[in-house]
Amino acid sequence: MYDWLVVGAGFAGSVLAERLARERNEHVLVLDRRGHVGGNAYDRIDDAGVLMHQYGPHIFHTNSERIFEHLSRFTAWRPYEHRVLAQVDGRLVPIPINLDTINRLYGLQLTSEELPAWFAARAEAREVIETSEDVVVSQVGRELYEKFFRGYTRKQWGLDPSELDRSVTARVPVRTNRDDRYFTDDFQAMPRDGYTAMFQRMLDHPNIEVRTGVDFFAVRDQIPHRRLIYSGRIDEFFGERFGRLPYRSLRFAHETLDVEQHQPVGTVNYPQTEAYTRITEYKHLTGQIHPRTTITYEYPMAEGDPYYPIPNAANQALYKRYEACAAELSGVYFVGRLATYRYYNMDQVVGQALAVFERIQRELPLAGFAVRSSPE
Repeated sequence: MYDWLVVGAGFAGSVLAERLARERNEHVLVLDRRGHVGGNAYDRIDDAGVLMHQYGPHIFHTNSERIFEHLSRFTAWRPYEHRVLAQVDGRLVPIPINLDTINRLYGLQLTSEELPAWFAARAEAREVIETSEDVVVSQVGRELYEKFFRGYTRKQWGLDPSELDRSVTARVPVRTNRDDRYFTDDFQAMPRDGYTAMFQRMLDHPNIEVRTGVDFFAVRDQIPHRRLIYSGRIDEFFGERFGRLPYRSLRFAHETLDVEQHQPVGTVNYPQTEAYTRITEYKHLTGQIHPRTTITYEYPMAEGDPYYPIPNAANQALYKRYEACAAELSGVYFVGRLATYRYYNMDQVVGQALAVFERIQRELPLAGFAVRSSPE
């Protein structure tokens, strides 16, 4: 009899498994359908000897000192600030759009003080900001929307930005200075030894057993357990009784090249005519010194492993029906991007998992064992 059965060895499941084992001294079984831990953040040394990310680039960033310190228990860090260029009209320009983007694209010499007025002259007024299209055209106008956002969004999501919640394009800011960092969070770094090593350390506890390559739904009735942490698709958990929640998937094309460096930054976006959305070169992220380099092309797809919940009103209404079913269950906790149908970053999933652990501490006090309400 396990105290906890944890479904999924990504951030949500691994963070909770470690907390339950270490802080509550309870016995935890972690299952994952894939043959490895780490979820979508899984990285590996490929056949060429290059450290790469199997499921596309994962760049850690957070404004939460608490989250960063918690993960620091399981990894040292390599400082890294991610930079992205976009291939637009035959030029490589910074994304998010900044002062250099506009000056290079239009052959101008605007200053940071002049750029807000330049944007304002092109912006389209919106009484209510509801969709992803509204967000962009109200800030920078339709021409930049068409060049940078519409094509990329339609490829990535299979929907026009006018059909998506405003949260999608709001994730990518517009800047009036020359800051070309993709993120501006207080903490930006990569696990020094890779994500997989961090997860392995997190799950290395005598109270934790890990089984990979196991489908929870094939064995759910064969494993005695008192309580369940579930980080998979919430609609799958309930047998898709109300219908399938839509997700976007990706196909990854990995390629190793006989050069030391292929592109000037970690990621180059392709928002216009190409079938792929971006190319990532991992040595920028990892700092690895190697005579060869590995890159990954990303092709969005409608079918395949679920990566991105699709944020719009209809899908959120369907999710709410599953959420109501989850609320009726006792001893089952739904955590993570797929289980709560939210487009979370990695740090947000860690924060959610730590918050669920604190909830467990309140709801299930232990007798005869020192319980701390939050990580040290």
